[in-house]
Amino acid sequence: MTIRFTCAAAIAGAMVFAAPVAKAQEFINILTGGTSGVYYPMGVALSEIYGQNIEGARVQVQSTKASVENLNLLQQGKGELGFALGDSVQYAWEGNEEVGFKKPLDKLRAIAAIYPNYVQIAALSEAGVTTAADLAGKSLSVGAPKSGTELNARAILGGVGLSYEDLGKVEYLPFAESVELMKNRQLEVTLQSSGLGNAAIKDLASSQDITIVSVPEDVVTGLGAPYIAGVIPAGTYKGQDKDVPTAAVVNFLVTHEDVSDETAYQMTRLIFENLDTLRAAHSAAADIKLENAAKDSPVPLHPGAEKYYREQGMLSE
Repeated sequence: MTIRFTCAAAIAGAMVFAAPVAKAQEFINILTGGTSGVYYPMGVALSEIYGQNIEGARVQVQSTKASVENLNLLQQGKGELGFALGDSVQYAWEGNEEVGFKKPLDKLRAIAAIYPNYVQIAALSEAGVTTAADLAGKSLSVGAPKSGTELNARAILGGVGLSYEDLGKVEYLPFAESVELMKNRQLEVTLQSSGLGNAAIKDLASSQDITIVSVPEDVVTGLGAPYIAGVIPAGTYKGQDKDVPTAAVVNFLVTHEDVSDETAYQMTRLIFENLDTLRAAHSAAADIKLENAAKDSPVPLHPGAEKYYREQGMLSE
């Protein structure tokens, strides 16, 4: 019996050691924004790209309040990739408590500079608003509280000598909800920071006469970095028959230092090998350029991303 037991134990032990070792699953949680913005459809496209091309990856997309929330979640390790506006990334790195960062978010690392967000102010035509200075006394939705859009709203108003106290009413609502209020004549103006061709503004323009409000170039110049002068081309929205000057801010894809170099490398590589898929998800992706991806980041590049850019000749040794 002793011999039989020993043999059986040896066989069982051999079976244990012979069993294949399962590959650890790679979790990639992509932090985006509201479903009516640009971050969300872009994040969905990235999730499909990563799920199909990163072995063992389990990818999900999380709809959030966008930039500020995404950066805080990344610092906490509750996401592997997040979309954020450049000014929000800068405030996060500095630890600007006023805009929602209780301390410097020192774990943040950049994957890529992607497309610019354009500050797009849409007003009901009957409100008589044509330029940002005309917002005084009007009812305005500035996006979710402490979102990247709301930070942009504060900056633009400040650039024309206004504050929230100078407005008739302030609403802190996501894009789609702002538009619904405007359709019901409960709101005059919405400020939305996103890529061009914003779905919520398109929806509004399809049923209401609207004006795309200008932010003059001298106002943008006065704001300084990270704001740059931009243009919303004529025809971007129904009824918009001329170019409209505005402010733009570059978006970044951000990760954190605990994401492995290999995963960060693959996430970076697959962006630029699948630009057609991203452009099909949203036209804003047409502005994603490899030659700009490693430039002007407010936070250090992740070593995995840096490796990819060196391979592509985008960084000097």
